[in-house]
Amino acid sequence: MSDASLAARSAALDLLRDVLRKSIPFDDAFDAHPELRGLDPRDRGFVRLLTATVLRRLGQIDALIQGSLAKPGLPKATVHDILRLGAAQLVFLGTPAHAAVDTAVELAAAKGAEPYKGLINAVLRRIGREGAELAAQQDAGRLNTPDWLWLAWRQAYGIGRTRGIVEAHLHEAPLDITVKTDPAVWAERLEAKLLPTGTLRRAAGGNLTELPGFAEGAWWVQDLAASLPAKLFGDLAGKRVYDLCAAPGGKTAQLVAQGAEVTAVDRSAKRLERVRENLARLNLSAEVLATDAATWTPDQPADAVLLDAPCSATGAIRRHPDILRVKTPEDIGKLAKAQSRLLAHAVDLVKPGGTLVYCTCSIQPEEGEAQIDRILARDKRVERLPITPVDLGGGHAGDGNLAELINERGEVRSLPGMLGDLGGIDGFFVARLRRLHD
Repeated sequence: MSDASLAARSAALDLLRDVLRKSIPFDDAFDAHPELRGLDPRDRGFVRLLTATVLRRLGQIDALIQGSLAKPGLPKATVHDILRLGAAQLVFLGTPAHAAVDTAVELAAAKGAEPYKGLINAVLRRIGREGAELAAQQDAGRLNTPDWLWLAWRQAYGIGRTRGIVEAHLHEAPLDITVKTDPAVWAERLEAKLLPTGTLRRAAGGNLTELPGFAEGAWWVQDLAASLPAKLFGDLAGKRVYDLCAAPGGKTAQLVAQGAEVTAVDRSAKRLERVRENLARLNLSAEVLATDAATWTPDQPADAVLLDAPCSATGAIRRHPDILRVKTPEDIGKLAKAQSRLLAHAVDLVKPGGTLVYCTCSIQPEEGEAQIDRILARDKRVERLPITPVDLGGGHAGDGNLAELINERGEVRSLPGMLGDLGGIDGFFVARLRRLHD
């Protein structure tokens, strides 16, 4: 194994430890890993793909490992993770058996697991022979989903929808792009599909910075579902808009591109640096303010407020499979309390007659529908303003069955597994409220 190959697999092993045993989000662990900067782009891409595949398919992989051990019980953590990396390559990434097994054995030696080289060799060779056939017989979606999420989704959406959710999680999400203007023109230049909402869609992968339009700031990466909330205000030209919990800034860019005078608020000064960088690249301008949106009191209320509340992000598992491994039921309760405080305060920031849009990239009802039920019951200054497919379509290429995304209450409730003919969508919740006169 070459030094670069060993370094790549060693980095993947470190990342698994950080996510699975320290509950560090994968992107944070990846960005902070000191050795990744020394790898060439192809090797860095392999590290990301390999680690994400293990996180996405962890239940299946562990079942295959357990079934290939001569004795019950799992080996120590480092050895277990080396086996996971090897099994992912053999079964899901198509790595030749000799390469996957030999590199795993060498990695064990490099990581002080020399006594386990024979075990690693035997288990991975068996998986190399039998793994693909066994994996085809597994209940993949169920195995890869933690029990608490499976049960919560089944209760909220029923077994059919839950199956659609967990099966969508087996596949990496495509690359979605929002353009400032001329989506049809940019669809041709980027060799992308124009979706009904005006989003452009390409296959995942490749170097974004080399794509046409990136350097001149013609577009930014933003999932189809994440692009919907900013479409719900109508004409924003010249209007004052507060974008609360704004980082990383995709919705801020949408609002500015629509002609709004935007104040982007986020409590993280570090995350707001990314907002500033994105706006600068896009040649867009907004006021950027580092403060707690739950207590911020501006001089005057806004015509419109967008609250993209911090959440569990369980709707974004296609893009971030580590969410399956780092989130807990306790997180949902804590986040729901924070969301309730933010939403209650956001009402105060909207002028009478103005519009408040609340959204999360979560598919937990506690972070979506329950929040709207609570605010409508407690604060008679707001009423629900139902969302329609026309609000989402933006006049691009027909409605594409966008009605599927809207629940009976007039809220967006997208789920992974919906819009399958278009390549799917992240899970999202969006509600639109109107501020009444006092």
